[in-house]
Amino acid sequence: MAFNSADIAAFKNVWVFCEQRQGEMMPTTFELISEGRKLADELGVQLCGVLLGDNVDGIAKELGGYGADKVYVYNSPLLKDYTTDAYTKVIADAVEEFKPEVLLFGASNIGRDLAPRCAGRLHTGLCADCTHLDIDLEGYKNFLRTGSAMDVDNMNFETKLFDVNTNLKMTRPAFGGHLMATIVCPRFRPAMATVRPGVMKKRDFDAAKAESVEVLHPEFTLTAEDVKTEVVEIVKAAKKMVDLIGADFIVSVGRGISKDVEKGIALAQELADVLGGVVGSSRACVDAGWISADHQVGQTGKTVHPKVYIALGISGAIQHKAGMQDSECIIAVNKNATAPIFEVADYGITGDLFKVVPQLIESIKAAKAAM
Repeated sequence: MAFNSADIAAFKNVWVFCEQRQGEMMPTTFELISEGRKLADELGVQLCGVLLGDNVDGIAKELGGYGADKVYVYNSPLLKDYTTDAYTKVIADAVEEFKPEVLLFGASNIGRDLAPRCAGRLHTGLCADCTHLDIDLEGYKNFLRTGSAMDVDNMNFETKLFDVNTNLKMTRPAFGGHLMATIVCPRFRPAMATVRPGVMKKRDFDAAKAESVEVLHPEFTLTAEDVKTEVVEIVKAAKKMVDLIGADFIVSVGRGISKDVEKGIALAQELADVLGGVVGSSRACVDAGWISADHQVGQTGKTVHPKVYIALGISGAIQHKAGMQDSECIIAVNKNATAPIFEVADYGITGDLFKVVPQLIESIKAAKAAM
């Protein structure tokens, strides 16, 4: 029977594309498996990982430790290095065979290339760069209550066009991060999304579930004629990128450093070094050319969950807060006592960052010396 993406009743289970490079699983994969577990539980279905590569069985079981029930493994020398043609064919053929109702990709360079190609071949919809996912309507309402100013309790979410409760609700920034849009794909399956790295929380690893996960090796067809490109060599860039997502301590700077940009960034770096952390920034600093884009935190930057987030001279626009408000502890320093950043801060200091930060640095150094 021909594949029909509009035959919604034929589709079941949540799938996650498990991205690996040179035999090492990408961290975003574990975040997606963790989030996929939540979605699968809400739908009452299984969570399946789909893993492509060459002899990658050794890393398949760890997906079970983060919530996967099954892992479909596709091994071939033609899949060792990522190519759009090979990966698209295998993923599309697998979807046509097993018919998952939800398919998630990380919004990495590979995910952003692969997902739209698969969606086009499967004739279904794709929501790119998502920051929040829901199936359960009540869960989505709670998300809106905490993340927006909408009068959720007086809104009508019912529609005659489709069942709101069974459709994946995919939320992403729109209009340069000034709005959040929620997208549904009610007429076709699978509902597909790419998810921004760092926004989903990784579950604790369960060794017992890792051992019990079912690893399957479906038959598939892939020949050299299916691959239009050849990877001759992989050259890794030497440029050092700041690891905001993996940092426990982040010191971010905002427009408040404008009177002496170099000194402001230097102070943030010194404070970050004392804490063993990294420097982040608001979009304003990146747009002004004061700091590179890989430091940006917010809806149009990275979403972070450090143990301590220190905001220096950041007013706290909603776009920035969306990227850091789930930090375990937030400390804000701002001359404006009514700055919105204080609404999400656990500790707030009203003052000039150029005077406050040196005192913080000295206090931390003294506390460390006394230990």
